[in-house]
Amino acid sequence: RCTHYLFIVVVAVNSTLLTINAGDYIFYTDWAWTSYTVFSISQTLMLIVGATYYLTFTGVPGTATYYALIMTVYTWIAKGAWFALGYPYDFIVTPVWLPSAMLLDLVYWATKKNKHSLILFGGVLVGMSLPLFNMVNLITVADPLETAFKYPRPTLPPYMTPIEPQVGKFYNSPVALGAGAGAVLACTFAALGCKLNTWTYRW
Repeated sequence: RCTHYLFIVVVAVNSTLLTINAGDYIFYTDWAWTSYTVFSISQTLMLIVGATYYLTFTGVPGTATYYALIMTVYTWIAKGAWFALGYPYDFIVTPVWLPSAMLLDLVYWATKKNKHSLILFGGVLVGMSLPLFNMVNLITVADPLETAFKYPRPTLPPYMTPIEPQVGKFYNSPVALGAGAGAVLACTFAALGCKLNTWTYRW
């Protein structure tokens, strides 16, 4: 049981850190859609591995949404702390994980707790939906250029200086790229979430 709760905390905290970076005005100003796509995928994977683990551990539909709520609350607390320290976070953090986690719960309930359906259908739904919901989060970000001028960053050493924004490489469709890659990778991580139960416990 201790391992179970420790895992929930670790994954939720790491998801929170990913979200903080995804809203970083430096990342957004310098990398634009590239950072959006990367962080959408990373958040998708962090959500589904923890939510699937928690869902299959309890066997109760609804716990994936509860897990997403834990991630959301952690993020609100962390963002509030960073903002209090003067970091430029003058935007709202929307609970982007909750709708995707609800889809995961719905699949588990609708397929009568079939793990294989959860991995395949749940993974695809979460992977395809979270980048879309994450766009709502991005809309709430203040104008990145205005923020960058308001909070000038210190001079970076040459090896850390960003190159030009990599918009063209991703064909100007960050949601489509994030959804496509997320749908494939999320199935793998959903399987990992299920497998973690058999590694940790003897049933």
